[in-house]
Amino acid sequence: MFSVSQDFAPPFKLISPFFILGSLFYLLSVIFLFFFSADNLLMLDTKVLSFVHLFLLGFVMMTIFGAMAQLVPVVLEVGHFGVELFYAIWPLLAIGTIMMAFGFTSYPTFLPFGGTIVLVAMMIFVMEIFLTIKKVKKFNLVISSILIANIFLLFGIIFGLVMALGYAGMVDVDINALLKGHVFLVVIGYIVVIIMGLSVVLLPMFGLSHGFSKKPLEIAIFLVSISVIMVVLSSLSASALLAYGGYILASAGLLIYFYFIYTIHKTRARKEIDIYAKSLLFAYFSLIASLSLALIYFAVGYEPLLLASAWMMFFGFFAFVITGHIYKIIPFLVWFERFSPLVGKQKVPMLADMLPARSSSAQLLFCALGVVVVATAILLQDGLVLKAGASFLLMGALALLRSVFYMINYK
Repeated sequence: MFSVSQDFAPPFKLISPFFILGSLFYLLSVIFLFFFSADNLLMLDTKVLSFVHLFLLGFVMMTIFGAMAQLVPVVLEVGHFGVELFYAIWPLLAIGTIMMAFGFTSYPTFLPFGGTIVLVAMMIFVMEIFLTIKKVKKFNLVISSILIANIFLLFGIIFGLVMALGYAGMVDVDINALLKGHVFLVVIGYIVVIIMGLSVVLLPMFGLSHGFSKKPLEIAIFLVSISVIMVVLSSLSASALLAYGGYILASAGLLIYFYFIYTIHKTRARKEIDIYAKSLLFAYFSLIASLSLALIYFAVGYEPLLLASAWMMFFGFFAFVITGHIYKIIPFLVWFERFSPLVGKQKVPMLADMLPARSSSAQLLFCALGVVVVATAILLQDGLVLKAGASFLLMGALALLRSVFYMINYK
């Protein structure tokens, strides 16, 4: 297992806005669900595009950037190149995300401006990470995965900006052709590869796992990275062979990654099933469900299957991996900053004491129910079931927001 040093950790006041805004954007994304009609959902519908960007940029990317501000220097064991730059990232990302969400639904002219603001925020993040990695003397699997993921993110945001300009009518591009490349670069190339790379640090650390092989993870990251390159090339060359080859490699890589997670689970010393473990169990169930639905879609061509697959990947896998880690990361950061100097001088709380048991359990229960019910609604194209699922998710989102504020303000 990796040794994790806290000597290079940035101040918590720098990181906390990312988690607060992330949970607020999660709530906004859930509220957005009430405005959908289940019998008319299409992948390229403007409401769907607005919702996806609100969720992925506002919740997923915002929270990941906050976590990376903390984890990158800790894992790399070097200080940030310019940690103060993160004070500019979260407001830019928030403003750009809101503008893009409105741009897709109501004001197309907002898109290029919102996209440019998001581009600036992400370029600051990517360049800061690259310059921090440059200080590392010796590379390992985690550092390599962070580097690969950020290269994919760089190209993903360039694709996205070009598409935003095309959508607003400022440049003449084939948006549909670039879409696959954009989605794969950001969703698979960045989010999935980052989750994979950090798994080898976070899961063993929180589960006290030892004696597992990292070889399956190396293979998984390699296959997924090659799949991203193939799909990007297919979007530029209109090659169906490259695209399907990329889909197959991505699926194979994710299945091997799932096996790697299973080996970590089997070798863990901490056997308790806490809110973190339960969140990850549901996340990996959602990953398998997403891959299964995608496979069936390619066999029968029923578009709601593809939508349900994306839903399970986003709100099932991504959301529960993130929320599960929020319940570990925030208490640790708060404890380290506020209570570690008091060790040996007075009684300090345990990390478990800083976790709101009722609201975190409510979030897990209501969000898990909501994810399954909404997936069912998408498959059945049933508006009433969709509203029921959104209602469950709304309760879960409010519980998450309450939990985040409770942990951040714990004294």
